[in-house]
Amino acid sequence: MTQGHSPFRSVPERNSILESSIGRFRWHEPWVTFPDGLDADYTGKTHGVAVSKAGWVIVFRQSIPSILVYNQSSLSIDSWGKYPGAHGLTLVEKDGVESLWLTDEKIGIVENRTLNGLLMQSLVQPPHPLYQSRKYRPTWAAENETRFGGNGDVWIADGYGAHLIHRFDAAGNYLQTIDGGEGIGRFNCPHGIWFDNRKSPSMLYIADRNNRRVAVYDAEGVFQRSFGSDFLTSPDGFANFGDTLIVPELMGCVAILDGQDRLTDRLGVNSDVCALPGWPNETPIEVGKFSSPHAAAVDAAGNIYVVEWRNGGRMIKLEKLQ
Repeated sequence: MTQGHSPFRSVPERNSILESSIGRFRWHEPWVTFPDGLDADYTGKTHGVAVSKAGWVIVFRQSIPSILVYNQSSLSIDSWGKYPGAHGLTLVEKDGVESLWLTDEKIGIVENRTLNGLLMQSLVQPPHPLYQSRKYRPTWAAENETRFGGNGDVWIADGYGAHLIHRFDAAGNYLQTIDGGEGIGRFNCPHGIWFDNRKSPSMLYIADRNNRRVAVYDAEGVFQRSFGSDFLTSPDGFANFGDTLIVPELMGCVAILDGQDRLTDRLGVNSDVCALPGWPNETPIEVGKFSSPHAAAVDAAGNIYVVEWRNGGRMIKLEKLQ
């Protein structure tokens, strides 16, 4: 990674305190300020976020460059990549080496790259008959990591195209597709996917956003259960800190679940904003309230980072207070 000075403007920080079932958090915004100037094909939307072992905060943004890396002092330390449809970002680790699964929903790219951008693997569009009439628009990827006892398979969510989930083996060979019909019902925007390694064996969680629920499958694609239809509105994806599950919801909140996937709290609730004209791009933002959460990540200290689906981007750090 290349060290350097932050290119971002110095903006006075506003903050507020959030009380929750998992502790108190200080809302930092802006934790970083994204650089001005966007190519005509790039919206600046901030769609993915991850935290490395070293504590680097990695953001996937529809901009050039698309990968933006910060240290814990919010200074930019690296940037690379051109992804006009920058969307899903998943950090994985194999043999002690971290890498990123990236999805671009506009041009149908699913890639695995090192933290400094070296291409390791690329997965092609699955040979499914629905793609004769629908565009392939992958939104997220998840790996059944060997460090947690998995087989290395990679699963891809096509949340914006044919509403399918595809499975590849570790070598990149296509294996199968699930559509939800083998479980509780057809997926409707299976947006984010994640392997739950909080317990063994790992299970595949699918944020079936427009159905307002989470579908759970085993590593062989066999439906196990679903949850959330009684309390979720628009699940986008997942992050965890110990047994706590964090679910960013597009309709203005971040849901907090316990180890049994039961709702314990909501952070920054702002569901009314979604009904306003021009949401989310033309509606005002408010410190202490979310607008359109799209992804979340947690660092080793329990700080939560949330990025939003909004032109220009939005990023919030929730600092865990003792």
